[in-house]
Amino acid sequence: MVDGSCRDDFAPLQSLLESHLASGEDVGAAVAVVHDGELVVDLWGGSARPGVDWTRDTICQVWSVTKAMAGLAFLTLVDRGEIDLDAPVASSWPEFGAEGKDRVLVRQVLGHTSGVPGWSTPVTVTDILDLERSEALLAAEAPWYEPGSASAYQIVCHGHLLDGIAFGATGRRLADVLHDDVMAAVGGGFRLGVPEDELSLCADLINPPPSSIDYAALPPDHFLLRTVPNPLLTPEVCNGTEWRRGAVGGAGGHGTARGIALAQSAVSHGGLVGGTRLLSEETVARIHEPQAEGPDLLLMLPLRFGIGYGLSSPSAPAIPEGAAWWTGYGGAIVVNDPTRRTTVAYVPNKLADHMVSSPRTDAYVRTALECVS
Repeated sequence: MVDGSCRDDFAPLQSLLESHLASGEDVGAAVAVVHDGELVVDLWGGSARPGVDWTRDTICQVWSVTKAMAGLAFLTLVDRGEIDLDAPVASSWPEFGAEGKDRVLVRQVLGHTSGVPGWSTPVTVTDILDLERSEALLAAEAPWYEPGSASAYQIVCHGHLLDGIAFGATGRRLADVLHDDVMAAVGGGFRLGVPEDELSLCADLINPPPSSIDYAALPPDHFLLRTVPNPLLTPEVCNGTEWRRGAVGGAGGHGTARGIALAQSAVSHGGLVGGTRLLSEETVARIHEPQAEGPDLLLMLPLRFGIGYGLSSPSAPAIPEGAAWWTGYGGAIVVNDPTRRTTVAYVPNKLADHMVSSPRTDAYVRTALECVS
């Protein structure tokens, strides 16, 4: 039922995956661990979609783990001096300075404090797949609240904001930076925009149980109600070819646990992946600079954001102090622990009731880190 490789001291992690697949807690899933520069766990199993096994090269949408991948690619541009974290966004993307946003800083976008967590204009899935159009709408937005004063999770538009800055500064789309400068260096395994000849590798997402959030109890102008349905991204939409071919850097990335863990291990290994330096130690250190701490205005949870990543938080009890991480709707996660020189990635196709934490995902993270200890 489970295939791949697992070093003996990580056997409890393999047992956990096997038990979850046997019980139906997972239908198809993969987990990978990079420790001290070595890929010590690379496991997968179950079904990618009805009648199709999950294989070594199966890729699955990881929702907001895409944000960590987009953030990593963006930080390579920072590292090369093409973008200044402390500069106004408008210095690279002049149109973004509209409606009083001229003082919003690049690092505030990376820390979810831009003041623009979504679109006020009604948008469709087709609209947000058109990056030029949807980024222009974000540039024209008036801030929903005082930028920099708190986080309001940029639930779908985060990748659009980063792409707008990257394109303005370099003339390159962030998806191209991710593919050509990051993933090519680690042997692939993550796509922001699945090419036609790789669509057959995609696992189908399986609907989660009903949400524990009581949406009816929220005031009609709550940020969650202004963003989640605009546009509504259901598993049915995300299992479609149009969405998979798109490059929505806040939610639409598809990858293997192995590819995610290898690329992200730069953050837990001082910027190095094998013999390749993706980031300087100075840039890695900036990831851990807090940009926001406290109740998030959209997710309604106490969260801490650094630059491009979440930091340890009471809302995510499995995340160790000092880690840089993020997770995706339904349960996918990547955790970079520089203290242990360890990166853990988990990719499921069966979605759980999970925004930033849930028992299934927490068990994978805790088990992996206990094996290191």
